[in-house]
Amino acid sequence: MEENKNVEIGSEEAPKSIYIKVTENGPYLLFGTPPMDEQIIVPNEEGASWVYRAGRHFETGGEPCALCRCGASRNKPYCTGDHVRHRWNPEEMAPHTPLLDDAEEYHGPRLILADNELYCAFARFCDAKGRIWNIVQRAETEEEVALAKREVAHCPAGRLVIWDKKEKKVYEPHFDPSVGIIEDSGIKVHGPIWLRGGIRVESADGYSYEIRNRVTLCRCGTSGNKPFCDGSHARTAIME
Repeated sequence: MEENKNVEIGSEEAPKSIYIKVTENGPYLLFGTPPMDEQIIVPNEEGASWVYRAGRHFETGGEPCALCRCGASRNKPYCTGDHVRHRWNPEEMAPHTPLLDDAEEYHGPRLILADNELYCAFARFCDAKGRIWNIVQRAETEEEVALAKREVAHCPAGRLVIWDKKEKKVYEPHFDPSVGIIEDSGIKVHGPIWLRGGIRVESADGYSYEIRNRVTLCRCGTSGNKPFCDGSHARTAIME
């Protein structure tokens, strides 16, 4: 079987019936009715992002399910049509190149870290127990390797990808296809839409972006890398 060149290494594609369609001047359309739940970032005692806590469950029936991407909905995460009255820029600006093509690599004795900052969702798990870039470059013990893998796995955007030199493979956490609505209790803002488990994202013009295990979509309307989150919500503080 010919390899699908549009799937990031270490990721697996979700069933083809599950995908997101970006509409030209409107919402995201979610097909395939995957489970969708609130995912609340909870800090540890030091105030660093540490775990996700499941919150409210959202129904995805009535296919397709329209999800807000302008930030003005009165019933988040669903679209309420307010994008037609709200001033925002719906233009998709993300490059049509694989994330790893433009990533910077950091090499350590046991690990390799790839980092594409353009996709940063500002979830801050990469600073939980020391900065991930420093951890990777010194990690030799099993404890250090496990910590590095943990911090990378909690990056919802997949900005960070890690290789284990010993196992000679990319480490990716397993996710069943699902949607998370991130709420950031640490900085008190609405975070992005978190796609897990290889859910395909199709642009308004029909182009399919690279399929990745971890993806975050902008839902504040201000990202400079639409449809993907670039952390702009942290500056706009839209939690209500």
